[in-house]
Amino acid sequence: MSASFLQAPARFDAYAVRSEFPILARSVNDRPLVYLDSGASAQKPACVIDGMAEQMRTAYANVHRGLHTLANETTAAFEAARDTTARFLNAADRDEIIFTSGTTESINLVASGIGADLQAGDEIILSELEHHSNIVPWHFLRERKGVVLKWVGVQDDGALDMQSYRDSFGPKTRFVSLTHMSNVTGTITAAKELIDIAHEHGVPILLDGSQAAVHMPVDVRALDVDFYAMTGHKLYGPTGIGVLYGKADRLANLRPYQGGGEMIESVAKDKVTYGLPPHRFEAGTPPIIPAIGLGIALEWMMGLDRLAAAEHENALAVRTARGLMRYNDVRILGTAEGKGAIVSFDVAGMHAHDLAQLMDRYGVAVRAGHHCAEPLMHRFEATSTCRASFAAYNTDEDVDLFLQAFGKAREFLS
Repeated sequence: MSASFLQAPARFDAYAVRSEFPILARSVNDRPLVYLDSGASAQKPACVIDGMAEQMRTAYANVHRGLHTLANETTAAFEAARDTTARFLNAADRDEIIFTSGTTESINLVASGIGADLQAGDEIILSELEHHSNIVPWHFLRERKGVVLKWVGVQDDGALDMQSYRDSFGPKTRFVSLTHMSNVTGTITAAKELIDIAHEHGVPILLDGSQAAVHMPVDVRALDVDFYAMTGHKLYGPTGIGVLYGKADRLANLRPYQGGGEMIESVAKDKVTYGLPPHRFEAGTPPIIPAIGLGIALEWMMGLDRLAAAEHENALAVRTARGLMRYNDVRILGTAEGKGAIVSFDVAGMHAHDLAQLMDRYGVAVRAGHHCAEPLMHRFEATSTCRASFAAYNTDEDVDLFLQAFGKAREFLS
């Protein structure tokens, strides 16, 4: 972890941020809530909760197809969320933003679209860092079309093995799909370098930004990435909404993922003409209110000093890791330089589920399990870990209460 993250900068007021999240005022088991599970799903600020409710109270209807006032007002709010998302990612055009149900659907959409043109023996590059949502869709192509999955290794500190990555390319490489930030180790991959190497081989690349987009500004044009996926509920927005960014030329040549209303120009008994992106990939009634909620959440995030927030979050992660490393039976998975605000750990002779349940008695919420990343668990010979993941609303007090709860749970299980 970078020494620059040893102390949170004074200019970032986490307590002011925290005050915007109603749920963080509650208690759990008669203890103050310490929510360290934002890597799974972040809590929601009042502006998102109130904004979604206000939309449903005052201007709700289906979008795009209506001619009445409520339909027009709702459509305007829905499409404004697309504009906000394009600005959040610095996309060149709003039509490069596709609304999905989440990162999982975004990756499935791309896999389905490109898979139609793949042949047996064609190769797709993945890594051991990936979440199952960036593994299983590609396994579908392995099972159904004979596509070969090439795996990039991970070093002992959790960093991606760049030589392994370079060596993975060959004449049959057709696509690359990698994480921007690991949900287990917190490793932030060298995104620009990964993209440039792929493009040197004439291969398109997708980045899973589920974690990274939360903790750092993402500029898809500066990265020159072909596809970028992210999910709303980790971005302080609602569930059921996600985003796929795609370069305009890539989307224009991608086959539709689902068929139905809204994604067509015309339908006849003997033929169908598909619409243009993004609507070509948004069949049926979209997640209207969640998309509007996501737009509000992204506006809220852009109102923060995001670099200061990232430094604050990483300072908390460093504080947590240092506290855990006082115990010689604790192992932290992922110590790569510049990693993000996630601390995954296991304790010799103790099951992660037992630790997490005991810490919950003290009001501390952490995640326990394989975190939908079994290949990475196998790489580190771990069956499960506890994971503390940090957000802009976490504080030094949260870390101190976490370490106290961990010490008590560890003592109980010893």
